[in-house]
Amino acid sequence: MLTAMLTKPGTIELHDVILPEPSDGELLVQVKAALTCGTDLKAFVRGHSLIPTPRPFGHEFSGIIVDKGKGVTKFRIGDSVMAVHSAPCLVCGYCRRGLFNLCDKIMSTKVLGSFAEYVLLPRHVVGQNVFRKPENLSFKEAAFLEPLACVVHGMAGLGIKKGDTVFIIGAGPIGLLHLILARAQGARVMITGLEKERLKTAKKLGAERICDPASAAEGTREFSGGLGVDYVFECTGQPAIWEVAVDYVRRGGTVILVGGCRPDTTVTFNAERLHYDEITLKGTFHFTPDDVKQSQLLLKNGKIDVQPLISGTARLKDIQQTFMKLVSGDGIKYAIVP
Repeated sequence: MLTAMLTKPGTIELHDVILPEPSDGELLVQVKAALTCGTDLKAFVRGHSLIPTPRPFGHEFSGIIVDKGKGVTKFRIGDSVMAVHSAPCLVCGYCRRGLFNLCDKIMSTKVLGSFAEYVLLPRHVVGQNVFRKPENLSFKEAAFLEPLACVVHGMAGLGIKKGDTVFIIGAGPIGLLHLILARAQGARVMITGLEKERLKTAKKLGAERICDPASAAEGTREFSGGLGVDYVFECTGQPAIWEVAVDYVRRGGTVILVGGCRPDTTVTFNAERLHYDEITLKGTFHFTPDDVKQSQLLLKNGKIDVQPLISGTARLKDIQQTFMKLVSGDGIKYAIVP
Protein backbone atom coordinates (compact mmCIF):
# COMPACT_ATOMS: atom_id res chain seq x y z
CA MET A 1 0.00 0.00 0.00
CA LEU A 2 1.05 3.63 -0.42
CA THR A 3 1.64 5.74 2.67
CA ALA A 4 2.93 9.29 3.10
CA MET A 5 6.02 9.66 5.26
CA LEU A 6 7.15 12.94 6.76
CA THR A 7 10.86 12.26 6.34
CA LYS A 8 11.97 15.66 7.63
CA PRO A 9 10.43 19.09 7.99
CA GLY A 10 9.39 20.29 4.56
CA THR A 11 9.56 16.89 2.89
CA ILE A 12 6.80 14.30 2.44
CA GLU A 13 7.54 11.14 0.50
CA LEU A 14 5.24 8.35 -0.68
CA HIS A 15 6.46 4.88 0.30
CA ASP A 16 5.16 1.53 -0.84
CA VAL A 17 4.87 -0.60 2.31
CA ILE A 18 3.44 -4.00 3.17
CA LEU A 19 -0.29 -4.01 3.84
CA PRO A 20 -0.66 -4.81 7.57
CA GLU A 21 -2.79 -7.67 8.85
CA PRO A 22 -4.95 -6.97 11.90
CA SER A 23 -4.16 -8.90 15.08
CA ASP A 24 -6.66 -9.69 17.82
CA GLY A 25 -8.97 -6.76 18.46
CA GLU A 26 -7.64 -4.68 15.56
CA LEU A 27 -9.25 -3.19 12.46
CA LEU A 28 -7.80 -2.50 9.03
CA VAL A 29 -9.50 0.54 7.51
CA GLN A 30 -9.35 1.68 3.91
CA VAL A 31 -8.94 5.44 4.16
CA LYS A 32 -11.62 7.33 2.24
CA ALA A 33 -10.70 10.80 3.50
CA ALA A 34 -7.86 12.19 5.63
CA LEU A 35 -7.74 15.83 6.65
CA THR A 36 -4.80 18.18 6.99
CA CYS A 37 -4.55 19.97 10.33
CA GLY A 38 -2.60 22.62 12.20
CA THR A 39 -0.45 20.09 14.06
CA ASP A 40 0.46 18.44 10.76
CA LEU A 41 1.33 21.84 9.35
CA LYS A 42 3.58 22.65 12.32
CA ALA A 43 5.34 19.32 11.87
CA PHE A 44 5.77 19.98 8.16
CA VAL A 45 7.13 23.49 8.64
CA ARG A 46 9.37 23.15 11.69
CA GLY A 47 9.02 19.68 13.17
CA HIS A 48 6.92 18.62 16.13
CA SER A 49 7.85 16.77 19.32
CA LEU A 50 4.77 14.54 19.04
CA ILE A 51 5.42 13.68 15.38
CA PRO A 52 9.10 12.67 15.16
CA THR A 53 10.60 12.07 11.74
CA PRO A 54 10.80 9.97 9.69
CA ARG A 55 7.27 8.86 10.50
CA PRO A 56 3.97 7.98 8.80
CA PHE A 57 1.96 11.17 8.52
CA GLY A 58 -1.64 12.18 9.23
CA HIS A 59 -4.18 11.43 11.98
CA GLU A 60 -7.64 12.76 11.00
CA PHE A 61 -9.53 10.23 8.90
CA SER A 62 -12.56 8.10 8.10
CA GLY A 63 -12.96 5.02 5.96
CA ILE A 64 -14.28 1.51 5.41
CA ILE A 65 -13.34 -1.63 7.36
CA VAL A 66 -11.70 -4.14 5.01
CA ASP A 67 -10.37 -6.63 7.56
CA LYS A 68 -10.60 -7.30 11.28
CA GLY A 69 -8.83 -9.38 13.89
CA LYS A 70 -10.26 -12.02 16.17
CA GLY A 71 -12.49 -10.80 18.96
CA VAL A 72 -13.91 -7.79 17.12
CA THR A 73 -17.68 -8.22 17.38
CA LYS A 74 -18.88 -4.62 17.36
CA PHE A 75 -17.93 -4.01 13.71
CA ARG A 76 -18.20 -5.90 10.44
CA ILE A 77 -16.13 -5.86 7.29
CA GLY A 78 -17.69 -3.28 4.99
CA ASP A 79 -18.76 -0.92 7.76
CA SER A 80 -18.07 2.77 7.14
CA VAL A 81 -16.42 4.20 10.24
CA MET A 82 -15.18 7.41 11.81
CA ALA A 83 -12.45 7.27 14.43
CA VAL A 84 -9.74 9.12 16.29
CA HIS A 85 -6.11 8.07 16.47
CA SER A 86 -5.70 7.53 20.20
CA ALA A 87 -7.33 6.16 23.33
CA PRO A 88 -6.32 6.02 27.00
CA CYS A 89 -4.88 2.92 28.65
CA LEU A 90 -7.52 3.04 31.45
CA VAL A 91 -5.08 1.71 34.08
CA CYS A 92 -2.45 4.41 34.74
CA GLY A 93 -2.69 6.87 37.61
CA TYR A 94 -4.18 9.61 35.45
CA CYS A 95 -6.79 7.30 33.96
CA ARG A 96 -7.78 6.13 37.45
CA ARG A 97 -8.42 9.79 38.26
CA GLY A 98 -10.56 10.22 35.16
CA LEU A 99 -7.94 12.38 33.42
CA PHE A 100 -8.02 10.26 30.31
CA ASN A 101 -6.57 12.90 28.00
CA LEU A 102 -3.46 13.00 30.21
CA CYS A 103 -2.98 9.20 30.18
CA ASP A 104 0.67 8.18 30.53
CA LYS A 105 0.50 6.17 27.29
CA ILE A 106 -1.93 8.13 25.13
CA MET A 107 0.76 9.76 23.01
CA SER A 108 3.14 6.80 22.80
CA THR A 109 0.35 4.49 21.59
CA LYS A 110 -1.35 6.89 19.14
CA VAL A 111 -1.79 5.99 15.49
CA LEU A 112 -0.12 8.07 12.81
CA GLY A 113 -0.30 7.39 9.09
CA SER A 114 -3.79 8.27 7.87
CA PHE A 115 -2.34 9.90 4.74
CA ALA A 116 -2.28 6.44 3.25
CA GLU A 117 -4.43 3.93 1.43
CA TYR A 118 -5.03 1.96 4.64
CA VAL A 119 -4.59 2.49 8.37
CA LEU A 120 -4.40 -0.16 11.10
CA LEU A 121 -6.30 0.63 14.29
CA PRO A 122 -5.07 -1.06 17.49
CA ARG A 123 -7.27 -2.79 20.07
CA HIS A 124 -7.42 0.10 22.56
CA VAL A 125 -8.62 2.55 19.89
CA VAL A 126 -11.12 0.06 18.44
CA GLY A 127 -12.57 -0.57 21.89
CA GLN A 128 -13.13 3.08 22.77
CA ASN A 129 -13.01 5.53 19.88
CA VAL A 130 -14.35 4.00 16.66
CA PHE A 131 -17.94 4.64 15.50
CA ARG A 132 -20.04 3.69 12.51
CA LYS A 133 -20.37 6.58 10.10
CA PRO A 134 -23.98 7.61 9.55
CA GLU A 135 -25.17 7.76 5.94
CA ASN A 136 -26.03 11.45 6.20
CA LEU A 137 -22.37 12.31 6.85
CA SER A 138 -19.76 12.34 4.09
CA PHE A 139 -16.38 10.72 4.71
CA LYS A 140 -14.79 14.17 4.61
CA GLU A 141 -17.12 15.49 7.30
CA ALA A 142 -16.70 12.33 9.39
CA ALA A 143 -12.94 12.88 9.43
CA PHE A 144 -13.54 15.97 11.59
CA LEU A 145 -14.17 13.71 14.60
CA GLU A 146 -10.64 14.12 15.98
CA PRO A 147 -10.18 17.91 15.76
CA LEU A 148 -13.75 18.47 16.93
CA ALA A 149 -13.09 16.31 20.00
CA CYS A 150 -10.11 18.52 20.87
CA VAL A 151 -12.32 21.61 20.69
CA VAL A 152 -15.14 19.98 22.66
CA HIS A 153 -12.63 19.10 25.38
CA GLY A 154 -11.31 22.66 25.66
CA MET A 155 -14.82 24.10 25.94
CA ALA A 156 -16.13 21.46 28.35
CA GLY A 157 -17.25 22.78 31.72
CA LEU A 158 -16.98 26.46 30.79
CA GLY A 159 -20.72 26.97 30.74
CA ILE A 160 -20.76 29.23 27.70
CA LYS A 161 -24.31 30.45 27.23
CA LYS A 162 -26.44 32.70 25.10
CA GLY A 163 -25.20 36.28 25.09
CA ASP A 164 -21.70 35.54 26.41
CA THR A 165 -18.87 37.25 24.56
CA VAL A 166 -16.07 35.14 23.09
CA PHE A 167 -12.87 36.34 21.44
CA ILE A 168 -10.97 33.80 19.34
CA ILE A 169 -7.36 34.54 18.45
CA GLY A 170 -6.43 32.71 15.28
CA ALA A 171 -8.75 31.90 12.38
CA GLY A 172 -7.18 28.57 11.48
CA PRO A 173 -9.10 25.27 11.50
CA ILE A 174 -9.18 24.98 15.30
CA GLY A 175 -10.12 28.61 15.79
CA LEU A 176 -12.96 28.26 13.30
CA LEU A 177 -14.19 25.09 15.00
CA HIS A 178 -14.27 27.03 18.29
CA LEU A 179 -16.32 29.66 16.49
CA ILE A 180 -18.81 27.08 15.24
CA LEU A 181 -19.27 25.54 18.71
CA ALA A 182 -19.45 28.87 20.53
CA ARG A 183 -22.12 30.08 18.12
CA ALA A 184 -24.01 26.81 18.61
CA GLN A 185 -24.12 27.65 22.35
CA GLY A 186 -25.51 31.09 21.66
CA ALA A 187 -22.38 33.15 22.29
CA ARG A 188 -21.50 36.34 20.47
CA VAL A 189 -18.13 35.78 18.81
CA MET A 190 -15.33 38.04 17.68
CA ILE A 191 -12.32 36.58 15.89
CA THR A 192 -8.96 37.81 14.64
CA GLY A 193 -6.44 36.37 12.22
CA LEU A 194 -3.97 37.22 9.50
CA GLU A 195 -5.58 35.57 6.46
CA LYS A 196 -8.41 37.62 4.96
CA GLU A 197 -10.08 34.65 3.28
CA ARG A 198 -10.28 32.78 6.57
CA LEU A 199 -11.82 35.83 8.22
CA LYS A 200 -14.39 35.95 5.43
CA THR A 201 -15.22 32.33 6.20
CA ALA A 202 -15.50 33.22 9.89
CA LYS A 203 -18.02 35.90 9.03
CA LYS A 204 -20.08 33.39 7.06
CA LEU A 205 -19.92 30.99 10.02
CA GLY A 206 -21.51 33.57 12.30
CA ALA A 207 -18.71 35.71 13.71
CA GLU A 208 -20.31 38.99 14.75
CA ARG A 209 -17.06 40.85 14.35
CA ILE A 210 -13.73 40.18 12.65
CA CYS A 211 -10.63 42.28 13.16
CA ASP A 212 -6.98 42.71 12.36
CA PRO A 213 -4.68 41.62 15.23
CA ALA A 214 -3.39 45.19 15.59
CA SER A 215 -6.87 46.42 16.52
CA ALA A 216 -7.76 43.55 18.86
CA ALA A 217 -7.53 45.55 22.10
CA GLU A 218 -9.78 48.35 20.89
CA GLY A 219 -12.07 45.88 19.16
CA THR A 220 -12.68 43.71 22.21
CA ARG A 221 -13.44 46.76 24.35
CA GLU A 222 -16.07 47.92 21.88
CA PHE A 223 -17.42 44.42 21.36
CA SER A 224 -17.88 43.87 25.11
CA GLY A 225 -19.21 47.29 26.03
CA GLY A 226 -15.97 48.27 27.73
CA LEU A 227 -15.75 45.35 30.17
CA GLY A 228 -13.60 42.90 28.25
CA VAL A 229 -14.89 39.63 26.86
CA ASP A 230 -16.05 36.69 28.95
CA TYR A 231 -13.81 34.13 27.23
CA VAL A 232 -10.66 34.27 25.15
CA PHE A 233 -9.50 31.25 23.13
CA GLU A 234 -5.84 31.53 22.10
CA CYS A 235 -5.43 29.31 19.04
CA THR A 236 -2.07 30.41 17.56
CA GLY A 237 0.53 28.86 19.87
CA GLN A 238 2.62 32.04 19.77
CA PRO A 239 4.17 32.96 23.16
CA ALA A 240 3.72 36.69 22.62
CA ILE A 241 0.03 36.13 21.87
CA TRP A 242 -0.38 33.98 24.98
CA GLU A 243 0.92 36.87 27.05
CA VAL A 244 -1.42 39.52 25.63
CA ALA A 245 -4.47 37.23 25.68
CA VAL A 246 -5.22 38.26 29.28
CA ASP A 247 -5.57 41.89 28.15
CA TYR A 248 -8.80 41.15 26.30
CA VAL A 249 -10.77 39.41 29.04
CA ARG A 250 -12.97 41.05 31.69
CA ARG A 251 -12.46 40.76 35.43
CA GLY A 252 -13.45 37.24 36.43
CA GLY A 253 -13.05 36.07 32.84
CA THR A 254 -11.31 33.00 31.45
CA VAL A 255 -8.48 32.59 28.97
CA ILE A 256 -8.18 29.15 27.36
CA LEU A 257 -4.74 28.39 25.95
CA VAL A 258 -5.41 26.12 22.98
CA GLY A 259 -2.47 26.67 20.65
CA GLY A 260 0.62 24.75 21.69
CA CYS A 261 3.94 26.60 21.86
CA ARG A 262 7.34 25.17 21.03
CA PRO A 263 8.96 22.94 23.68
CA ASP A 264 10.84 24.80 26.46
CA THR A 265 8.90 28.00 25.77
CA THR A 266 8.30 30.33 28.72
CA VAL A 267 5.74 33.14 28.98
CA THR A 268 5.19 36.00 31.43
CA PHE A 269 1.87 37.32 32.70
CA ASN A 270 0.96 40.36 34.75
CA ALA A 271 0.59 38.89 38.23
CA GLU A 272 -1.44 41.83 39.54
CA ARG A 273 -3.99 41.40 36.75
CA LEU A 274 -4.31 37.64 37.30
CA HIS A 275 -4.67 38.00 41.07
CA TYR A 276 -6.84 41.06 41.66
CA ASP A 277 -9.02 40.60 38.58
CA GLU A 278 -9.46 36.87 39.25
CA ILE A 279 -8.46 35.83 35.75
CA THR A 280 -8.57 32.10 35.04
CA LEU A 281 -5.87 30.67 32.76
CA LYS A 282 -6.75 27.23 31.46
CA GLY A 283 -4.52 25.01 29.38
CA THR A 284 -6.20 22.37 27.24
CA PHE A 285 -4.82 19.31 25.52
CA HIS A 286 -6.23 16.44 23.47
CA PHE A 287 -9.54 14.79 24.43
CA THR A 288 -11.26 12.06 26.45
CA PRO A 289 -13.50 9.25 25.15
CA ASP A 290 -16.51 11.26 26.37
CA ASP A 291 -15.37 14.21 24.25
CA VAL A 292 -15.14 11.90 21.23
CA LYS A 293 -18.64 10.56 21.86
CA GLN A 294 -20.04 14.08 22.15
CA SER A 295 -18.30 15.11 18.94
CA GLN A 296 -19.65 12.07 17.13
CA LEU A 297 -23.18 13.02 18.18
CA LEU A 298 -22.71 16.65 17.10
CA LEU A 299 -21.68 15.48 13.64
CA LYS A 300 -24.20 12.66 13.40
CA ASN A 301 -27.16 14.81 14.44
CA GLY A 302 -26.22 17.73 12.20
CA LYS A 303 -25.80 20.12 15.12
CA ILE A 304 -22.85 21.80 13.42
CA ASP A 305 -21.74 22.26 9.81
CA VAL A 306 -18.05 21.61 9.15
CA GLN A 307 -18.30 21.56 5.36
CA PRO A 308 -17.23 25.23 4.98
CA LEU A 309 -13.85 24.37 6.51
CA ILE A 310 -12.94 22.00 3.66
CA SER A 311 -11.05 24.08 1.10
CA GLY A 312 -10.59 21.33 -1.45
CA THR A 313 -9.71 17.73 -2.22
CA ALA A 314 -6.34 16.34 -3.28
CA ARG A 315 -4.96 12.94 -4.20
CA LEU A 316 -2.32 11.26 -2.08
CA LYS A 317 0.28 11.84 -4.77
CA ASP A 318 -0.26 15.59 -4.44
CA ILE A 319 0.17 15.82 -0.67
CA GLN A 320 3.48 17.73 -0.78
CA GLN A 321 1.95 20.42 -2.96
CA THR A 322 -1.12 20.53 -0.74
CA PHE A 323 0.94 21.32 2.32
CA MET A 324 2.83 23.96 0.41
CA LYS A 325 -0.54 25.62 -0.25
CA LEU A 326 -1.22 25.66 3.48
CA VAL A 327 2.22 27.13 4.18
CA SER A 328 1.37 30.02 1.86
CA GLY A 329 -1.96 30.57 3.64
CA ASP A 330 -4.06 29.12 0.84
CA GLY A 331 -7.01 27.23 2.31
CA ILE A 332 -8.17 26.01 5.70
CA LYS A 333 -8.27 22.21 5.60
CA TYR A 334 -7.81 19.88 2.64
CA ALA A 335 -9.21 16.39 2.30
CA ILE A 336 -6.65 13.90 1.03
CA VAL A 337 -8.52 11.17 -0.81
CA PRO A 338 -6.16 8.27 -1.62
